[in-house]
Amino acid sequence: MRSVPYITTQQMIEVDKLMMEYYRIGLLQMMEMAGFNLATLAKRRFNLKDDDNILVLAGTGGNGGGVLVAARHLSNWGMDVSVQLSNSIDHFKQVSLHQLDILEKMNVPIIENTNGRNFHLIIDGLIGYSLRGNPRERVSRMIVEANENLAPVLSLDVPSGMDSTSGKINNPCIVAEATMTLALPKSGFLNKKSKPNVGELYLSDISVPPELYQRMGLIEAAFPIFSEENIIQLF
Repeated sequence: MRSVPYITTQQMIEVDKLMMEYYRIGLLQMMEMAGFNLATLAKRRFNLKDDDNILVLAGTGGNGGGVLVAARHLSNWGMDVSVQLSNSIDHFKQVSLHQLDILEKMNVPIIENTNGRNFHLIIDGLIGYSLRGNPRERVSRMIVEANENLAPVLSLDVPSGMDSTSGKINNPCIVAEATMTLALPKSGFLNKKSKPNVGELYLSDISVPPELYQRMGLIEAAFPIFSEENIIQLF
């Protein structure tokens, strides 16, 4: 695979904007693809089996919606999935509420706390690239509890608590065994200090046309990053 560019938070915001406004590829479409790929990676990388206990930590934004999609697929595949939300549902964006409504109709448990229960895997979708400063209040407590749990953690896009542009590790920050980032890797992953929190880094396709990156000046010529696999391990 040719080398891919690493992008800042502001550049990723521009990618999302072009996807929705120019290419008419909506957030719900990208979320569906991200969540399916995350569930696929979770099952493959962590060798998940029927009835394995999975805890999904969902924030209010796009990352939360993505892990809720993953929760649906893992539940459909036979895993015992529970979801813990970062806020009350009135704080959730519409696309994430859509995913949550599906899970409620599927009777996937929405839990208030874990009561010290251990899991086979924790999936982290609390905070994405929009983080500013240290995580606060309930999200902070959920990060600490996830790190104290015996289960490995798989993060979506960036470990919650990490600045995606600089790689700064805020307090607290998820310590992931693996991270699946979306579209292009974030520049913060180049910071060596972030590696213990990122773990193994995977890159997932969310249907971004290669021409978009050329339009932004990120690559000289459009080439299909995901021509062989829709999930690529970067390190």
